[in-house]
Amino acid sequence: MIELIHLVKKFGDLKAVDDVHLTVEPGEFFAVLGPNAAGKTTTIRILAGLIKPTAGSARIAGFDVQTEPLEARKRLAYVPDFPFLYDKLTPWEFFRFSGQMFQMSESAIQTSARELIPRFNLEAYIDKPIEGLSHGTRQRLAIVSALMHNPEVFVIDEPMVGLDPQHARVVKDVLKERSKRGMTVFLSTHQLSVAEEMADRIGIIHQGRLVAVGSRDELRRQSGQDGALENTFLALTAAAASS
Repeated sequence: MIELIHLVKKFGDLKAVDDVHLTVEPGEFFAVLGPNAAGKTTTIRILAGLIKPTAGSARIAGFDVQTEPLEARKRLAYVPDFPFLYDKLTPWEFFRFSGQMFQMSESAIQTSARELIPRFNLEAYIDKPIEGLSHGTRQRLAIVSALMHNPEVFVIDEPMVGLDPQHARVVKDVLKERSKRGMTVFLSTHQLSVAEEMADRIGIIHQGRLVAVGSRDELRRQSGQDGALENTFLALTAAAASS
């Protein structure tokens, strides 16, 4: 599971994350929505252990990201919107490197990679240098690498960036399947349709604050809006801006 406990992050006078308190249960698919500069990516970077909170804490499967980083990271996979890859490696070399980082055996690396490579249509690229691959192919490569060690928690920022409809569908299907098998998914997106289709619950962040959390129906009731999630989102962020 994921626990964000009264999380605060300041950059000078700017409070990018403002007392966010949230629990995401094991196997839950949770999507975070918010306008630009709302605090979504900052929250995710704290959760991934990349930056320290000003106050509060973040936990992965019960382990504090700051005080127990190795235990937390063993259970976590994180894919940013523009993942860093080692361009001189081939995808297959990168998969082996990633598996070794998580202390996977060679046989486990082979088994996991051979399952995921065809699922993500990467066979044609497996022995080509990463530096020559398109952004969409690199995104699929990063997701496969992150899934190889069967993480308990999967955190992904804007997963559909650069993906064509076919491969976006693959990513959606695989993440939903893994979630049903117990993997907690924490996804940040600007695409309301992705959140509406995939998430068990949705959180809306505005100006660093978590202003609403619930299922699609619960958010509609909170907003007083029927129909598309877009109407709900606009109503809730407008109410937060005026409060």
